[in-house]
Amino acid sequence: MITDTTVMPILHAVGLGEMQHFTTEKLRDHFLVESLFEPDSIQTVYTHYDRVIVGGVLPIYDSIELPPYDNLKTSFFLERRELGIINVGGPGSVVVDGTSYSLTALDALYVGQGSRSVTFQSFDAGEPARFFLMSAPAHYAHPTAKLAKEDASPTRLGARETANERTIYKYIHAAGLASCQLVMGLTVLEPGSVWNTMPAHVHDRRMEAYCYFDLHPDHRVFHLMGPPDQTRHLVVANHQAIISPPWSIHSGCGTSSYSFIWGMAGENKDFADMDFSPISALR
Repeated sequence: MITDTTVMPILHAVGLGEMQHFTTEKLRDHFLVESLFEPDSIQTVYTHYDRVIVGGVLPIYDSIELPPYDNLKTSFFLERRELGIINVGGPGSVVVDGTSYSLTALDALYVGQGSRSVTFQSFDAGEPARFFLMSAPAHYAHPTAKLAKEDASPTRLGARETANERTIYKYIHAAGLASCQLVMGLTVLEPGSVWNTMPAHVHDRRMEAYCYFDLHPDHRVFHLMGPPDQTRHLVVANHQAIISPPWSIHSGCGTSSYSFIWGMAGENKDFADMDFSPISALR
């Protein structure tokens, strides 16, 4: 069994005034997680946006246990936290305190606060699982529970004419898997559709993270960020993640179709709590 390093990188919060002077390189350093899935390891980043941790696990030949990390100053990772997991790879399992949960592609698992041991493994090294992780502080121990893609209340949105025909799957939310503050799900775009989250919105009451996947290696997503009247963009590849501050829009257009996980944490768990900006108002 592999337990990864106990030192976690930190992304400090960035204010609007500071962001306005960023170069492309600085934007990428502060808001893009480029290396999310590395063979037989856990990659995590601690952000100062609602104290959220974002990470990825790619177990191939070994099982990998979630370490406590010195940064957290706790005896185990989930002593004061909850954890959401979505598999975007081959079949695998997550073992929580001795109970094993099998996760195929696009299945999700919520792990409650107080769970002491979390271990990841793939069933087939030739088609390994890829577990995306999102963790936030928690004040209550909701039960650990799995939700399969088929049970995630899919909602079809958009249209072919506007290049945003897509299906949204909600996993951790008020009417799904219970949590303290995490809200998680994913969006799958139909072939030929490339736009996500347009009209754009912000929600000052919570941060958001995106993890793009099912994107061909030769293609990219142009992810829009910043306040609606001062937009910037980041060019994102497959299996990379975006950290979106509460003051920022989070939208994108790809050079081909793709899918992405979205996860939120903060004051409000209401999925529909969004402050929309008309397309005509974007700058």
